[in-house]
Amino acid sequence: MTQKAFIKVLVNYIYNTYSYEIEGDRIVVTYKGNVYLRDLTSLPPGVEFRNGGDVDLKSLTSLPPDVVFSNKGEVNLLSLTSLPPGVEFKNRGRISLKSLTSIPSGFQFNNRGDIHMNYLTSLPPGVKFKNKGDVWLADLSSISPDVEFNNGGSVYLRSLIGGSTLVDGWFNKWESNIEGIDSKRLLNFMISKGVFER
Repeated sequence: MTQKAFIKVLVNYIYNTYSYEIEGDRIVVTYKGNVYLRDLTSLPPGVEFRNGGDVDLKSLTSLPPDVVFSNKGEVNLLSLTSLPPGVEFKNRGRISLKSLTSIPSGFQFNNRGDIHMNYLTSLPPGVKFKNKGDVWLADLSSISPDVEFNNGGSVYLRSLIGGSTLVDGWFNKWESNIEGIDSKRLLNFMISKGVFER
């Protein structure tokens, strides 16, 4: 999609008209509330969502480089299967990436809410979680040694640590945790030693 075509979508969308600004070669969506572009199937490179609520792009299966989410709510990318380099998540809410199957090395999450990536099966080198909420990785089967979890909440790793109930999949509830040692510190130590590398 071209920038011109995207601007046309913003000002003529069936549900609303979404305000925007041009900053250099970047289109910045500045609408004060939620931005629902649920039928949109592509974006131009370099878009920034700086709106005052959620961003719903549930029909997108891919993102161009350098898209930035700094909106004040959630980001819903339910059909997205991969993330390109240069995408940034700095939004205040959760991120829903439930169809994601691949992620680039060195990717960093900086949002304030949870992250849902339940179909992702491996984490490549250098991925860092610095979000303030939980990280859901239900189907994860492999973690590279230099991945770091520095998120503010818990980490859900049902396939890696086992468990028959929803509660069993949380690493901080894992029966092999060591009393007196912070569970996140233990998890990062185990990752650094290659315990979860396949």
